[in-house]
Amino acid sequence: MRINSNYLKAGVAALALSFACGAQAKLNIFACEPEYAALAKELAPDAKIYAATTAMQDPHQVQARPSLIAKMRQADLAVCAGADLEVGWLPMLQMKSANAQVRSTDKGLFYAAEHTQTLDKLAQVDRSMGDVHAQGNPHLHFDPERLLEVAKALSAKMVSLDPDNRAAYESALADFSQRWQAAIGRWQSQAAPLKGKKVIAYHTSFRYLFNWLGMEQVGDLEPKPGLPPSTGHLASLQGRAGQGDVMAIIVASYQDERGANWLGERTGLPVVNLPMSVGGNDDAQDLFGLYDSVIHLLLGVNR
Repeated sequence: MRINSNYLKAGVAALALSFACGAQAKLNIFACEPEYAALAKELAPDAKIYAATTAMQDPHQVQARPSLIAKMRQADLAVCAGADLEVGWLPMLQMKSANAQVRSTDKGLFYAAEHTQTLDKLAQVDRSMGDVHAQGNPHLHFDPERLLEVAKALSAKMVSLDPDNRAAYESALADFSQRWQAAIGRWQSQAAPLKGKKVIAYHTSFRYLFNWLGMEQVGDLEPKPGLPPSTGHLASLQGRAGQGDVMAIIVASYQDERGANWLGERTGLPVVNLPMSVGGNDDAQDLFGLYDSVIHLLLGVNR
């Protein structure tokens, strides 16, 4: 049987086009928090990325809205902090979206906390302890070395899901790693005066930041994790601040400042609102800007 050469050429062209389209396919990424949307953007600049939350939201408490369900239904990859930060809402999104791709870390689900060593792991947890995380503090994006470990693992996940674009992912990771490591040196030099400084803060949101910079959180505005400040507890913090060695009172961009302001007025300590994530203030528009802003704000009250 003779095959018409025109049909053969057309078939070859169509096959080549299909391969080209496949190679150019872009990942659809659902990020649970804005810091991981920003990291995904660094590692896959051509991907379609959606952030489920903002820096002005408490990532522990998110409503499984229809819009979030629709976005997760379309996702090839879901990138989340993990360590049970999203335990109150992510399972509902996974169930209602009916997207098997993002239900398992064997496929398109990625937990940052599973790819680095978390701080403050607990052998056991009970309700009397408040809102704590047995798998460790999930806010690890404020340790630049840990975040780089996560970036390498996330890039590898992207390659596994989209192997045709391996070279592009590896190039983006190399570029990010070089710029990030250079920035780490700059940040450490700038923040050197903060080493040994003591603060009172709301929750353990900045646990990794303080650990990295050599700072110490000597008081928590929450009497227990997840509970709002009480008058009695604030009074005890007032006594602690009276020792004269506390630099400032720290709250995150989404946290209620009333307790901090009460304490600040009675102690004369400055209240500093730090961006919890990318988008937390005008200067924190990417991961580099987030670190620049946080260090700048802390240095502004250093005494």
